[in-house]
Parts: sequence; structure tokens; C-alpha cells
Amino acid sequence: MSGPVNALLIVAVVVLVIARQFGARRVDADKRWWVIPVVMIVAALRKPGILDAHHPTASALLLAAEVLIGLATGAGWAWTTRVWAAEDGTVWSRSSKASMAVWGVGIALRVALFALGALLGVHQESAAMLLALAGTLLVRSGLLVQRARALASSDRPVAAYGDGMARPAWEEGR
Repeated sequence: MSGPVNALLIVAVVVLVIARQFGARRVDADKRWWVIPVVMIVAALRKPGILDAHHPTASALLLAAEVLIGLATGAGWAWTTRVWAAEDGTVWSRSSKASMAVWGVGIALRVALFALGALLGVHQESAAMLLALAGTLLVRSGLLVQRARALASSDRPVAAYGDGMARPAWEEGR
């Protein structure tokens, strides 16, 4: 597939992932939550041209910045996600408005990196975006699983963004 098609596919996956997170979702700490991000990492690293041969240092720095932004976005997303235990002991999560802000900042930083690379004349492949997205999902899932395990193993609630804020009664059961 061509670069624009890959980029469009990645954007579609991001939109799907984000949209799914704004509904209540059960957190299964025992599943292999890391498999899909690891497959994405392997796929990204196997693609030729992840670094621009004509600008190896600049492209490596841009790639490192992209991955760091992806990891930070995943951590921010995980910590702004509301996590709670239902009466039956299952752990649930739902992204908050702050999670959307984290995504917005992450996307804006990625666009700025892409613009910087274009300004420097660095050829940028979609593999860098895929690698950063995989890092985002890996960190987010890992932190959510860690929070879910802590919540399931303790009687006291684990702090989450927005815990001190008043919520309508209908939101709690979702």
C-alpha cells in the first residue's frame, strides 16, 4: 500500500479506537492486552524506509520524538480514563473529556513534527506513525491493566481523573 493509504488507514484505526473508548468497556486484566500493539510494532519496524537515507540523523530524531509523544499520549490517556469496579467485581473504564484533550495535544504535536520534517526535507513514512500509535496503545493498555488489578485487589478505590467531581446518577452504572 502507498503512504497516503497507510496514513488514512492509521487515522481510521485511531478514530475507531478513540470512539470505542468513550463508552464503558470492561477491563480484562488477564487477557493478552499487549499482543496487538506488539504486532503493530513489528509491522512498523519491518517496513523499509522508516528512516530517511538522505537525512538519517534528522529522521531518527523525528522518529524518536514521535515515539516519545506516542508514549506520553498513552500515559496521559490512561491516567485520564475513569476506572471503577462494578458490584460484581468486574472492572470497567471509560475515557473522559480530559482524555480527548490528551489526544488533541498528541495529534497537534504529531502534526507539528510532520510539518517540521517536511520543512527540513525529511521523507517520513507511515511506519513512524504506526510505531507511535502502537506505543500509545501499549502504554495505555498496560497502565489500565495495572490500575484494574490494583482496583480489583483492594477494597479502597484507585484515584482517577475526575473522581472528586459530581456526576449524574445515570453515568455511574455505565
